[in-house]
Amino acid sequence: MGLNVGIVGLPNVGKSTIFSALTSAPAEAANYPFCTIEPNVGVVHVPDHRLKKLSDIVKPERVVPAIVEFVDIAGLVKGASKGEGLGNQFLGHIRQVGAIAHVVRCFEDNDIIHVAGKIDPISDVEVINIELALADLETVTKRLSNLERMIKSQDKVVSTKAKIAKPVLENMIKALESGKPARSLVLDEQELDSVSDLHLITMKPLMYVCNVDEANIKSENEHVKRVREIAARENAKVITICGKVESEIAALESQEEKDEFLKEIGIEESGLSKMIREGYELLGMCTYFTAGVKEVRAWTFPKGAKAPQAAGVIHTDFERGFIKAEIYHCEDLFQFGNEGKVKEAGKIRMEGKEYLVKDGDVIHFRFNV
Repeated sequence: MGLNVGIVGLPNVGKSTIFSALTSAPAEAANYPFCTIEPNVGVVHVPDHRLKKLSDIVKPERVVPAIVEFVDIAGLVKGASKGEGLGNQFLGHIRQVGAIAHVVRCFEDNDIIHVAGKIDPISDVEVINIELALADLETVTKRLSNLERMIKSQDKVVSTKAKIAKPVLENMIKALESGKPARSLVLDEQELDSVSDLHLITMKPLMYVCNVDEANIKSENEHVKRVREIAARENAKVITICGKVESEIAALESQEEKDEFLKEIGIEESGLSKMIREGYELLGMCTYFTAGVKEVRAWTFPKGAKAPQAAGVIHTDFERGFIKAEIYHCEDLFQFGNEGKVKEAGKIRMEGKEYLVKDGDVIHFRFNV
């Protein structure tokens, strides 16, 4: 699974406009379907107020934020699972991402063509979800039909994995046939591993991104409320964003100009910042910091990682030769004002190989290779 977020949706819902604003990269945006064929890829900084607060205290020579990758994938249409439109390309690209941002059109504009000829977010969401479920159903059914051969394999690893996978696949077929995503099943680590190589689309974590007009940037219209109802049933997150406004913000040169623009329209934070952070969380990523006069840096690590694995994010030698980690939480630094006072307060501690790294930890690793 990739450490990236795929931006999907029907044609002309604003995906490429949002992507361009998100990455300040020139993704083609046009008023006709399939203007995005090959996926555009952009790497963006993860907004994190803690990084600035750390920098203000430490005053390093440079600051390096965490990053996350977004992929703008071609618009999908009804029948994509059978190859309609750019269906096969779409499904191939989306299988490679780690999480999904499903952009839904929640604005009225007669000048922008809707592929179905009407604005109906519920129908739009269903088209995408059904096509993804049908694609997964085909994948799961094919694997299940080959499972008996794998169960009889002389290779014990293959045979055991296939035996674990059989009831999982059978339950997945039932779920997908009833319109439920594969991620709706409660699976343990062993069961997840038995089907992980299928790269099922509906197993991926998902958020809905409601693209609204300027009039609804601070209030929810009926379209957004309907999407929220769907998301509640799926236990998915919802982000509201105005692609047009975000494009205007992205065109401004300085952060001061951007902050002033946000103040003028009466919002504290851009929708894109929320979208980036949510995408980062969907991927199961957390952040720890290293802080020194040379550099303050945000490092990305998977939730649940122990200290040696987190150290390996910096360099494999750090993991291989891990001895211990000197740790305190960034909130302790914010409270006491400098590292010396954090130490005086007894907040700095030494942790070993079994320590589960927490989001917001400030770490100095000790290693020997």
